[in-house]
Amino acid sequence: MALHLRPTRFLILHCPLRRLAPKPLLSSAVSGRNLGFRPLFSAGAGRTMQPASSPPPPLSHSVRETIDLNEKEEKIFRRLLEVIRHFGLDTQLRVAGGWVRDKLLGKECYDIDIALDNMLGQEFCEKINTYLQHTGEEIQGVGVIQRNPEQSKHLETARMRVYDTWIDFVNLRSEKYVENSRIPTMEFGTAEEDAYRRDLTINSLFYNINTNSVEDLTGKGIQHLKAGFIATPLPPKATFLDDPLRVLRAIRFGARFGFNLDENLKKAASDEEVKAAIADKISRERIGHEIDLMISDNNPVKAMNYICELNLFSAVFTLPKNTQPTPTEESERLCVLYMEAAWKILQMMGSSLLSDEQRRLYLYAGLFLPFRSIIYTDNKLKKIPVSTYIIRNSLKLKASDAEMVVSIHVASERFISLIPILESKGESDIVAEELGDECLGFSSTSKRRVLAGLLLRQIKDFWRVALLISTLLYPELVHTGDLLSRDLELDKRKEIFVQVEHAVKELDLDNVWKVKPLLDGKAIMGALQLKTGGPLVKEWQDKLLKWQLAHPEKTANEALDWMMQSQAKRAKLEPCA
Repeated sequence: MALHLRPTRFLILHCPLRRLAPKPLLSSAVSGRNLGFRPLFSAGAGRTMQPASSPPPPLSHSVRETIDLNEKEEKIFRRLLEVIRHFGLDTQLRVAGGWVRDKLLGKECYDIDIALDNMLGQEFCEKINTYLQHTGEEIQGVGVIQRNPEQSKHLETARMRVYDTWIDFVNLRSEKYVENSRIPTMEFGTAEEDAYRRDLTINSLFYNINTNSVEDLTGKGIQHLKAGFIATPLPPKATFLDDPLRVLRAIRFGARFGFNLDENLKKAASDEEVKAAIADKISRERIGHEIDLMISDNNPVKAMNYICELNLFSAVFTLPKNTQPTPTEESERLCVLYMEAAWKILQMMGSSLLSDEQRRLYLYAGLFLPFRSIIYTDNKLKKIPVSTYIIRNSLKLKASDAEMVVSIHVASERFISLIPILESKGESDIVAEELGDECLGFSSTSKRRVLAGLLLRQIKDFWRVALLISTLLYPELVHTGDLLSRDLELDKRKEIFVQVEHAVKELDLDNVWKVKPLLDGKAIMGALQLKTGGPLVKEWQDKLLKWQLAHPEKTANEALDWMMQSQAKRAKLEPCA
């Protein structure tokens, strides 16, 4: 058994798996020590496990022939092997899934999951801590995530830090189903059994730390990586009914890597029984986490298109029953089209325009834009935007996410009326009712500054997000298709954004929400000789804010003088009691 890691580059030779069940299963692997072919054998399962996937398309994706360990990975793996040697264990340590996949694709991955063949993760973590005590090092805390079969969480997972890197430890598994039950009995299994029960073939690869080799135990993992193909190791419907979240994971990885979905996989994902399982068997928190990963990933539009194509939109983004008006059959596709247009405009503007959090909520706002006028009535008879329900109840995301998406929708509607005003230099575009009588003497520039400043103070540093969304509604796009995707239309909307952004900067309004009022409530109460606050104080706070926006160079004393003069004029105009 190899107990050290040299050299640091490991050659991979892929050999398709020959199915000779119930004989032992052959692994494809190459030793890093001598770079020669070395098949690895282990006891096969009693049940024949035939992969179910359509023939992949021609090879087209670049997959590395070697895995390069960085310095931290070498250090971590060496420490784990030291624990094995110290206790004389015959445990095989395998890095599972995503880390192997990403390394073969030439991507760095910091999510290391270790699969153990003969002990639970918590047991091995305790061994690590015992070893740390032996070497005089500080022991690490161990967290354990318990099994939850009702939510398709079949494995207990232990987590601890190894050289400041969080690592998950789980045991290899096999499954036995009791009749009339979809919840399996979990037992220790072989690496082959575990590989076949993973969600996707590209995630079924192992890197065996003991032997310095990559193991492709389904015989399909490397082939599908090269072909850019998303398939399940076992028949997809059974795989999805075992854990319906795998449908969303297949979509997420297909979108992330630009891979094609297997036709059998798509058929199973669209199956009514699978859709029902997504709604009934998976927690909304897990669904929301997967959707959030898609939205934050590099190709969110492709992911949403897959969801729409597979008729999963209503299963994922559930709506309350009492919506008004009721969304039409075209609403789902329209949602994706709006998000696609929002994504294209952002790419045209440059991804650095928005922060990661702004980009994330911008895409949610674009996705739910067709729902912006749809409301539902809650148990307290309160009317609430349906996008709030989707974000908080369907996806179980933060309440602040729902509030911001609604704020973006409201601000984008307001921007629509402001766009011609901010683009224009004339005063005729500004109607007095929008400002109030106190602004009658303001210049046209001051009026524009007041209108835009009030909006920006409400939406704060998400004003660019709201402005981008407003370009999709200016003029209103009411149907699917050409207008949302034509480059000419998108160019026009980009031009609108640039012009309004320039006007905001020219009016010196960026960060205006950070400007403090010249007079606080206490100062206003003193000027009005009031003992307590009330509606009158709030009224003057609003008036003074407009005055301050119109006169950014003025001081607190000048604001007080203006207030006193305005109050005196108001008193003269009021009829005697």
